[in-house]
Amino acid sequence: MACGSPSTEVVDEFEKLVIRMNPPRVTVDNTSDMTATLVKVDSANKYGTLLEVVQVLTELKLTIKRAYISSDGEWFMDVFHVVDQDGNKLYDGQVIDRIELSLGAGSLSFRAPPERSVEVEAEAAAAQTAIELIGKDRPGLLSEVFAVLTDLKCNIVSSEVWTHDARMAALVHVTDADTLGAIDDQDRLDTVKRLLRHLLRGGGAGARDRKDTARADIPAPRRDGAAAHAPRRLHQMMHDDRAAAAPQPSSSSGDGGGRGRPVVEVVDCAERGYTLVNVRCRDRPKLLFDTVCTLTDMQYVVFHGTVIAEGSEAYQEYYIRHLDDSPVTSGDERDRLGRCLEAAIQRRNTEGLRLELCCEDRVGLLSDVTRIFREHGLSVTHAEVATRGARAANVFYVVAASGEPVEAHAVEAVRAEIGEQVLFVREDAGGGEPRSPPGRDRRSLGNMIRSRSEKFLYNLGLIRSCS
Repeated sequence: MACGSPSTEVVDEFEKLVIRMNPPRVTVDNTSDMTATLVKVDSANKYGTLLEVVQVLTELKLTIKRAYISSDGEWFMDVFHVVDQDGNKLYDGQVIDRIELSLGAGSLSFRAPPERSVEVEAEAAAAQTAIELIGKDRPGLLSEVFAVLTDLKCNIVSSEVWTHDARMAALVHVTDADTLGAIDDQDRLDTVKRLLRHLLRGGGAGARDRKDTARADIPAPRRDGAAAHAPRRLHQMMHDDRAAAAPQPSSSSGDGGGRGRPVVEVVDCAERGYTLVNVRCRDRPKLLFDTVCTLTDMQYVVFHGTVIAEGSEAYQEYYIRHLDDSPVTSGDERDRLGRCLEAAIQRRNTEGLRLELCCEDRVGLLSDVTRIFREHGLSVTHAEVATRGARAANVFYVVAASGEPVEAHAVEAVRAEIGEQVLFVREDAGGGEPRSPPGRDRRSLGNMIRSRSEKFLYNLGLIRSCS
């Protein structure tokens, strides 16, 4: 059976032809703005292009202070005001070269990527086994997961773990502890899935009743051989998990939600044929990626947008439509979109004390470290595990098992046991969110951003005046 219809293949080939005839142009401008570097991207438009560009900038650890987005018609034109991690303009020639190389012709997924980078990425992914986990969160769960993997002689190469709304999602990459290659024994893989699934269900009495809310999967390798993008995959997993659960009431209505919640407003803009999305929340790294990722994976297209994140708060405005070019007409769908955006923002808000572990890597390291956390009453809310050569570079956000901030004596006891020279406490600016403004201010937020967005896009000739 053919993998795709002839009409789809023709459309894909036509899009490739248009892109080859109109290669993307990337300009890095350090003169137009006194405080930020402007990255301008012009190219033929394709669904998902915006997400790819934002993903590249995010992975280069750049902070996006402003963004102006327009992709009406067949052309994509975005301007991003970016700074480095220290808040400075980009003067490092190597960083600028990487931006131009990553976003220029032959770089994004719908263009022919550099062969060498694809080969290296595919080779690394083929040497590892990916495991996807999702289930009800509880204190010590991550420690138990890593202990099971260690007992099964799995070496954890990398992992990213998120918790939100009493749920835990993790993407773990492992190798065989003996061969340091991918695990290809199907019986062994089935055992790994079975034991992890039992663990995520909580085990014991009542575990059967929760079988639909816990999942341990080993996904098939991608056709291009590359590993899945971890943050995007975790968003998809938690989105699907939320959709499978009972519908949650919107917390973005009324007084703007509880303390620390983002304000998300989805309104009909029928006179222009769009649906308008306004977001206001505390700014943090990777926020723009999270909202654009959610819109893209929910099959929405951003035609125009404005992002302002120059203080402690971020303001985002998007004019969107469905893939078939129609706006959102259902009130229920608008409510659902608002809830999903709110969840996407909150699930990446790092809660707790940031601990960094930098030491020689070894099999069982994570099992030992997280066991010590658990024994001292620390619960992991977020984790980023990486291996660079023979070194482990891990980040954990921890709270007390009760959910309260950790006590200083507990942290010192953990550091003393693990090693004060390898486990460090770091200050983190991306804590909780501010109290949301009253509901009556939400319309003025949209008007404020809209006026700036429309003025910018109108001056470029990208939208028509509606007056």
